[in-house]
This record gives sequence, structure tokens and C-alpha cells, in this order.
Amino acid sequence: MKKEIKIGTRIISETSPVFIVAELSANHNQDYKRAIELLHAAKEAGADAVKLQTYTADTITIDCDDPHFQIHEGTIWDGATLYDLYQQAYTPWEWQPKLKEEANKLGLECFSSPFDLTSVDFLQKLDMPAYKIASYEINDIPMIRKIAKLHKPMIFSTGVAYPEDIARALSTCREEGNEDIILLKCVSAYPTPYEDVNLNVIPTLAKTYDCLVGISDHTMGGIVSAGSVALGVKMVEKHFTLRRADGGPDSAFSMEPEEFAQMVKDIRIMEKALGSKEYRLTPVQELEHGGSRSLFVVKDIAPGETLTPENIRSIRPGNGLRGLHTMHYEEVLGKKAKAFLKKGTPLQWELID
Repeated sequence: MKKEIKIGTRIISETSPVFIVAELSANHNQDYKRAIELLHAAKEAGADAVKLQTYTADTITIDCDDPHFQIHEGTIWDGATLYDLYQQAYTPWEWQPKLKEEANKLGLECFSSPFDLTSVDFLQKLDMPAYKIASYEINDIPMIRKIAKLHKPMIFSTGVAYPEDIARALSTCREEGNEDIILLKCVSAYPTPYEDVNLNVIPTLAKTYDCLVGISDHTMGGIVSAGSVALGVKMVEKHFTLRRADGGPDSAFSMEPEEFAQMVKDIRIMEKALGSKEYRLTPVQELEHGGSRSLFVVKDIAPGETLTPENIRSIRPGNGLRGLHTMHYEEVLGKKAKAFLKKGTPLQWELID
């Protein structure tokens, strides 16, 4: 798979900074002014992009109270029908061109998750720079094929995907000549218990599917997202709201601006701390290396006197520029001093007979 992907003006690669996405989801609470506030807050908090969701209750499901369409899986939405939930949660389509324009004015990339073929057509007209495939749609091969043909980057959440679902989705993209793919480690639990995250699978995803990887993180707080950077993620997506207390279908597991800003800071610190894969000393470490142990005269030694453990020791400071390397300790014992050696003298070969 391609290892350098462009989303709008941003390059995402194995060496690029992590691409940080604020997922707006339903946190606008059907208030356009609040949606605009979310964009500005995301920019202020350090996001690189915002993500929308493009569906209506009628495009994603049907209005039916049959048990098949009722939520009863131990989620925060239990008791509602899918149709009722999506009527609350959807982002009005007429907002989306304006939200994208406002985001771009702020210097944010803006893309969306389509949930059916009509939403793909709608987003194509908006010239979206990328398409996110939600994990529940990773088995929607007709939609994936339609998007793949657009030759825009495709981001897949893997929350409910079996390995064969991932392989089939990526194979569909390849068949259409689209290799601009990012796989997101994801757990479809809201919020996700930490013990269910399994960050260690991230390198496995990268190796198995030969693509860039990221995380769609539904845990509380930012530690999981920041920690995932050490395992190679190049994209982090977190749900974003102004205040959880404002309510809404996704508010309970969304980050507030201050928390998001701290997560961004932690991610950037982690990137700096990871550094290079090559083992080498920094200039400061090289300077400090001079303070490591070497062989010194620790007691006055008369000319011709034998070097012993009582008058020669391995101590700080000094490497070869100060005293002999400690690896020569056994070698010098028993030899004799050529001249008077004062306590504190770095031992050198020219001082030994």
C-alpha cells in the first residue's frame, strides 16, 4: 500500500507528524451555531482536521420498531430505536458545505464519513479530500467500491471488523487502483474500557495490511492516543464536544477542548521523545561521557613503586582523555611508576614503566 497520503494540504507518511482529527459526530446537538463553535474550538485545541458524518435517519436505516431495529446491546443508547437515535445524531446536509468552508478558512482539513451511496454523491460534489469508512460499514462493498473509484484517500475504522472484512475492503480498493489507505485501530465500545483497547495490535495491522495506521480512540482521556504514537500510529481521531454536560448522543465519551489540547500536547511530546531508531549519543551525552570512569592515581606513588589496588582505582571522572580506560585495570596492576605520581593524577601509559 502507498505509504504517503495527502489529505487536503497535509501529507501523512511514516515520517510525518501525527494527523489529529476532531470527530464532531452528533455533538452539534442540532444547533448550527454550536457546530461552528466546535470548529473554532477544535482549531484552538490543536486539531489538524475535523470530521463530519453524512447520513440521515432514512439513508442509514428505516423507521421501524421491530426488535431488529431496537438498541439493546449494553450501550449508552439502549432503549432507543436506530431511527430515533439517528434522527437526533445526524448532521443536516445543508450545513456541511458551510462547515467545510469555515473549517478550511481556519486552516483545518474537513472530511466526512458517508453511510450510503447517496451520501457519497453528495460529498463528491463538496470535493471532500478524504472519506472515512465507519467500522459498521466496512462490509459495505458497493459503497467502498464507489468511493475507491474517486481515488481519494480512504480511512477505515476496524472496530467491528474481522480480518476477512479488512482484507476484502482493501482488496476492493486495490481492484479500483486506490492504495491511499489508512487503517484505524478502533474498539466499538462507547466509552472503551482500557483493558479492551489492545494497542499492541497496531504494528500487526501495519505489517499485515502494509499500510499506514492510526487510532479511532473511544477511551476517556488522552493517554491511549498519546501512547499509540509509540506504536506507529500516524492519525488520531477523537470525538470532540464543547462540554459533556451539554448532553447529546455522543457527549458522554467525547473530549472537551482543554482535554483535547492536552492530548495534542502529549502527542507532540511523544513524537519528540521517540526520536531516531539509530542508537547514538546526543551532543550533551557526548560531553557528559567525559565524566565517566577512568583510572586514576588515588595515593601518592614514589618512583619505581608498584601499582596496586590501593594506589590505582577506577573512579570518576574521565575517559581516555583523562585516565586510562578501566579495561586496562588488571593490565597495569603490578607495573611500576616511572616517576613520582601525585594523588589525583590521571594514569597514562607514559607514566608506567
